[in-house]
Amino acid sequence: MKKIIKGLLFASLLISVTSCKDLEEINVDPNNPTEVSTPAILLGAEKKVMDYMFDNWFSGRQSLVYSQYWAQRNYTEEDRYQIRESVNNSYFNYFYTSAGNLARIEAINTDESTKEAAAVYGKNENQIAVAKILKIWLVQVMADTWGGIPYSEAFNLSGGALYPKYDDLDQLYTSLLTELDQAIDMIDTDETAFTSGDNIYNGDAGQWKKFANSLKCRLAIRLSKVDSNWKTYIAEAVQSGVFTSNSDNALFQYSTSAPNQCYFYRGFFVEARNDFSISKPFVDLLKGQRDTLNAKTHPWEGVLDPRLSVYTSANADGDYIGVPYGVESNDLSSVAPGIDYAPDFSEGKPLAVQANFAVPLLTYAEVCFILSEYNGFSAADYKKGVEASIDFWNTQNVSVKGAASISEADKAAYVAAVTKTVNAEAVATQKYIHLYMNGTEAWAEYRRTGYPSTLLKPNENSTVAYIYDDKGNVTGTQILEFTTLSETKGDLPARIKYPTNESTLNPAGFEDAVAKLTDGTNNYYSKMFWDVRTSSVPHPANK
Repeated sequence: MKKIIKGLLFASLLISVTSCKDLEEINVDPNNPTEVSTPAILLGAEKKVMDYMFDNWFSGRQSLVYSQYWAQRNYTEEDRYQIRESVNNSYFNYFYTSAGNLARIEAINTDESTKEAAAVYGKNENQIAVAKILKIWLVQVMADTWGGIPYSEAFNLSGGALYPKYDDLDQLYTSLLTELDQAIDMIDTDETAFTSGDNIYNGDAGQWKKFANSLKCRLAIRLSKVDSNWKTYIAEAVQSGVFTSNSDNALFQYSTSAPNQCYFYRGFFVEARNDFSISKPFVDLLKGQRDTLNAKTHPWEGVLDPRLSVYTSANADGDYIGVPYGVESNDLSSVAPGIDYAPDFSEGKPLAVQANFAVPLLTYAEVCFILSEYNGFSAADYKKGVEASIDFWNTQNVSVKGAASISEADKAAYVAAVTKTVNAEAVATQKYIHLYMNGTEAWAEYRRTGYPSTLLKPNENSTVAYIYDDKGNVTGTQILEFTTLSETKGDLPARIKYPTNESTLNPAGFEDAVAKLTDGTNNYYSKMFWDVRTSSVPHPANK
């Protein structure tokens, strides 16, 4: 198991400068260092990124509900695409702060006046490479959330870049691929990356190189419908070395000890907000149940996914019933009263809300699904992906909860059932199932592929509810639709609006970026350049 976090860390520094030498000496705080080691900066950045991205706000009220893994039990406004501007503003800033700290590691290991001292903690080039790799992972998530964002002129406040331009998304992707190649080329697998402070790979440069190549595959597959070079990028990554087993997975291991528990756990059991549950569309997909309310098909109807018991917990009757998705908060009480929707996470405590859950940044199973698509939807790679996913989640359950929940017999039966037909839908849907709890990537992949087709679209039927008379008696039933509170043009959100703070903090960049969006407005329906789906071609072929 990777090293557990041992304490709170400094994530950033504020250095005050005055013209008076005496005042400088008087105002030195012995309890706050003016210099922080690169391992401390790295671990601070790693933890803050994971805390902010995988929590009950950015994930719970945005990406996990957009990808329809979760639904809210009480207040469904975010499920229906009404974001909280305060949250949007805050997380944009949080991610940039963390990305800036990673850029700071690069600068410290590049500057002639600081690089020699920094080399005590690992070879300079390796530290630079690791910081670049994690920064690129983070910036891709940010870009796939908001669209074009400041990058080429960002992280240079000391150089006078007070109002960085917003890079166009296609140019930003090119920059990320270029930087990733630089990191891959400079990393020395015979040397330590970091002597301490790395909670993902414990300073193993070889593992970071595999992560970089696997991340290159993720970037490439996102471009598969718009860039004919995407296969070249993947071929280069495979040649250089990608993940080959679950032992390579990029995971951030949390602890059972406060304050270093997983933030999903903290949201439910420290902040006492049991607002979420697994959604009906996702539970029905895992149970092999077809959506009859919307006449949808199911790729493996009647086949029970063994990961269901890992992803969620059953109710008191032993049933798995997901919360209806996208209905108005006031209508939840009329949706089949008396049914015990599973899970009430406070009772069942499934894997993902355990204190020491290991958050996955990128896994071997995802790489297998990417390689299957790369190889023309190869059945062999696809099968490896399904098996690796089941093994990964089962092993996680053993590590965190102390018990396996998936038998080898159940795994074999399921794999046999879902590998009879291998095509674009099968690969994309199994990738979606595997990506549970990584809502940002699942949401992005839906926008690229249009799968899974089982997800609810706006104005489709969500569930059946009771109708009551004025005395509280049931007089009939009605079908409730999935209704939205923001315009998304009949689909899942294509992006999140730029934070409103940007209009005053970086007005020129903000206005230029918004002008390039559909209708020249800051909306939810302007598509990413890599999303080329249309109503006539909902699942475009790769280039």
